[in-house]
Parts: sequence; structure tokens; C-alpha cells
Amino acid sequence: MKHVFFAAALAALVAPPSHADTWELDAEHSRLAFASIKNDYIGEVHTFENLSGTVSEDGVAEIEIDLASIETTIDIRNERMIEHVFNMIPAARLTAELDMSFADDLNIGEMTTTEVFAVLSFVGVELDVETTMVVIRLTEDRVLAMSNDMAFVETDLAGVDAGIDVLKDLASLDSIARAVPVTARFVFDARVNE
Repeated sequence: MKHVFFAAALAALVAPPSHADTWELDAEHSRLAFASIKNDYIGEVHTFENLSGTVSEDGVAEIEIDLASIETTIDIRNERMIEHVFNMIPAARLTAELDMSFADDLNIGEMTTTEVFAVLSFVGVELDVETTMVVIRLTEDRVLAMSNDMAFVETDLAGVDAGIDVLKDLASLDSIARAVPVTARFVFDARVNE
């Protein structure tokens, strides 16, 4: 899951227009998705429906993922993920220090790629996160950041192996893959603080 959280921070790497104080995540147009593979060949896509976040004027990014908003398309599996994998912890948080100056000359419609380094706080574990994101300036006050490549999170490093074992037993599965592919699309809008 770490893959999805760091991606949000990348959207803010585009330097804001002179009147903007912060960037705010547009949750309606953003998406964080990951896949699971069970019994070696059955793949399913899951999402987090509630995301929020900002990037401050001085480049501090804080992105929050509402873990209770997990959507696996099966209600009982949602409940089991919340209870056994996320341990009823309400949210995960990604924090990053971002140098936005590199994109000062990015014009509307232009894109770039950038490396992001962040810390993900997830179910009691602090994970160092590093990834490459594509950043596109959509308008003067709107940017899109998305995964440049599919990212993989190892469930043991994320501290959720025990919960995955519980899910496997409850569903009478032979296996659930422990490398989780993740993709992200984040849209940010410039905001002026009053």
C-alpha cells in the first residue's frame, strides 16, 4: 500500500502560481488502486475511496488515506480488510519534503517525471518510500500526478502479513500474493489561504 500514498505528494511538485499558498487534493478525480492475486491466478483490483491531502507553500506534503474506505467490491472482504489487515486503524499518512523549484518553467500541458522520497505511516509501521511519478500541469492552478510505472509493496515490510494470513484462512484460499502492485492518479488544485 505504500505505493499509493507517496504518489499523491508528487502532484504538488509543479510550482504553484504566484497567488497560491497551498495545493489541495481533488479527491473526486484522484484514484489510489492496488491489486491482489489469490490462488496464483485470480487477480482483483481494490481502491481507497476517501483520500485527502495538501502541500504547503514551503513544500511539506501530507496525504491521508482513509483505510476504512477500502473498496474490494465485496462487503465482507472490506470488513475483513479493515479488521484484520488494517487492525481498525483509521488512516495511513504520507509525509514528504518537496522541492518544487525544478518545475517552475513547466507550461500548461507539459509534463515531467520526478523522484519522490517520503515516509509512510501505515498500521504502526514507518516506511521509507521512493518512487517515480509523472507530473502534468493541466491548467495554471491544477496539476495531475500519476505513477510512472507500476509499484510493488511487500506485505511483510508493510507489517500486514499476519492479517493477510487471516484473510487467506477465512476465505479458504491456498495463497494470497505478498507482492502487491499499486497505481495512483492524483489531481491537485491551487488554493489561496485567506
